[in-house]
Amino acid sequence: MHCPFCKNEDTRVVDSRVADEGQAIRRRRSCPECGRRFTTVESAVLAVVKRNGVTEPFSREKVMKGVRRACQGRAVDEDRLQQLAQQVEDTVRSSGSAEIPSNEVGLAILGPLRELDEVAYLRFASVYRSFESVEDFQREIDDLRAASSTGAVSSSTQGGDRR
Repeated sequence: MHCPFCKNEDTRVVDSRVADEGQAIRRRRSCPECGRRFTTVESAVLAVVKRNGVTEPFSREKVMKGVRRACQGRAVDEDRLQQLAQQVEDTVRSSGSAEIPSNEVGLAILGPLRELDEVAYLRFASVYRSFESVEDFQREIDDLRAASSTGAVSSSTQGGDRR
């Protein structure tokens, strides 16, 4: 690690601690050349592979932006959106893979969003699953009603695609 002050190539780690709920490591470093100390934060990069093959880093903010759009006009506060985005990140990171397909990120959003707000869920699902007709909406609404009467989550939120 290069010293940010004198650009010396040889720095040493003075202290390491887990940070960001285990998602990162904070290291306190010292430069033997200039004697200054600095902190680095190391985290594993989770990459999302889009449909067209392009890879980009996972972005919790991007998850929140999509969910925020689905929740527009709904009584959903920012803290709940933050919690949902954290839950989605935890879910995709738990796969253990360094790269995850974008459709798995979408699937990870559907379940928590359904619990958060059913209208926002329908909005998000209609775009994510490319609803093409009123019947697509009706099937999803029927699933929501059936699940709320039984307290279960349907297979459609677990990745099943009916088309």
